[in-house]
This record gives sequence, structure tokens and C-alpha cells, in this order.
Amino acid sequence: MDKETSHWVTEERHEATYELDRMTTMEILSVMNQEDQRVPQAVRGELTQVAQTVDAMVEAVQKGGRIFYIGAGTSGRLGVLDASECPPTFSSDPQTVQGIIAGGDHALRFAIEGAEDSAEQGAEDLQVSGFNPTDFLVALSASGRTPYVMGALTHAKHIGAQSASIACNPHSPAGRLATIAIDIKTGPEILTGSTRLKAGTAQKLVLNMLSTAMMIRLGKTYGNLMVDLKPTNKKLHERSRQIVSLATGVPLSEASTTLDLAGGETKTAIVMLLANTDAASARQRLTSTAGRVRDALGNNSSS
Repeated sequence: MDKETSHWVTEERHEATYELDRMTTMEILSVMNQEDQRVPQAVRGELTQVAQTVDAMVEAVQKGGRIFYIGAGTSGRLGVLDASECPPTFSSDPQTVQGIIAGGDHALRFAIEGAEDSAEQGAEDLQVSGFNPTDFLVALSASGRTPYVMGALTHAKHIGAQSASIACNPHSPAGRLATIAIDIKTGPEILTGSTRLKAGTAQKLVLNMLSTAMMIRLGKTYGNLMVDLKPTNKKLHERSRQIVSLATGVPLSEASTTLDLAGGETKTAIVMLLANTDAASARQRLTSTAGRVRDALGNNSSS
């Protein structure tokens, strides 16, 4: 290993897997499982920084800003995946959380290895997306030094936008450049340098936290129910019926009838039932409380 990469933990050889190619299938799986169990604890060590990032993301959205994930390779794909799940899960505007990957959408299915080498392209892709000082950038790089990502972070800093980096090397260059550094100490991979393994798992766990906690803080849930769900297919319609039933205690048949009266709006149906009001009044309550069901119910809330 050359001098440039030898001091990066994500590029180090794992002592327990020097003989990886001589292991049985069960031995390979066991060591992988053993290493995977270390990831949640590594993430736990960065929870303070993750919480700071969530709060900053919430503040940005409340002020009219958007969230941008940017990365290359596995990191970029994970960012695009998390962003794409927000609209169906939380009925958020597709513009609110956006994912950018080096090499564009083609890179989601095919490896475009050289795409990560240009810092200028990272900055340009962010500019083309319309990224501005009110937006918040989440930069994803397992090594914490990917040029494409560093370029994006540099651009964000230049225009005065807040940012966070998610890397898996301590004291990463990306972390030093970002407003908030989430440097997860996942350690060497069982397959040297294959950061789609523990590093990828760690980044996925943090992305789950960021988007979920942000949406909860923005009023997209009632208790632990996804009440901003839009029933756009048969499966989601059934889920909406169940959510309304669970939130209000009414039978599924009544939940379904109320959902129809609410135009398929899960939140509206819940407020109609719990506040004993019609659809128009329920919508008015929700509008006046920025879509927060519990606030819209006031003293009627029991969940």
C-alpha cells in the first residue's frame, strides 16, 4: 500500500482476515457478521454530531431551504436512495431532499470510477442544482477525502451554506471542511478497502437517522405513525387505513370511509375523527399548525 493511503483506516488490512481466501463459507460469514456488529457502536460515538446535523437540517427546511446529499460510488448511491424514499414515506416535496451522485443518474447502475476525481465537477454539479446559502449540504465520502465531495464542500463553504460530512476515517479532510463532522470509526474492512461494507452500512444508518429524525421534527408523524403517507397504490391505501385506525381506535371500515371523505389525506382523516369535525375544518386546523397532527388536535389529542 502506498504512503498516500497507508494512514487511512478504511484502507488498512484487517488482521483477522489475512487468510480470507482460505476460509470456509461459514467462517467468511461469521467474520463479516462479527465486524458488522461493530458498526452501530461506531455510529453511537457520533450521535452528538448527528443530532446537530438533524437540528441544522430542520432549521434549513423551516427557513425555506433544501437538503442536498452528494457523494460518489456507494456513498452517492446511498444518498440518492435516502432522498428518493422521502416523498413516498413522508409526502415531502421531491425538491426538499435531493441526492446528487458523481457521474449522474447513469452512475446509479454502472460504476463510473473516474467521476469522483474532479473537485471542480463536484462544485459544478452543486451549482447546476441551484444550491444556495439557505440550503444544507450532507457530503458522503467513506474515505473523507474524495475530490468530487471536497469540491462540493468547498463550494458550500464559499457561498456561506452550512454542511455536514459523513466519513469513516477519524479527523477526515471532509470533516475539517464541513460545518459539522460525522467521522465514524468503523475500522478496516474485512476485504481491504471495500468500503461498501462496514463504511457503507454506517453511512446508511446515519442517513436513516438524518431523514427520519428531521421529518419527525417537521411534524410528519403522529406518535410513531407515518401520518403524512399518501395512498398512491393499493398497498399504501391499505396502510393508510391501518394508520387511521391505529391513531383513532376506529374500525378499519370507518377509517376507510373517513379517508374517502378526506380525499385520501391520512392526516385530515385522523383529525376529523379525533376532533369530531369535517374535512374542511380538519384541513384548516392542520394548516394553522404547520401540518402537526398533535397540535391540530389540541386538547383532543390522546395518542
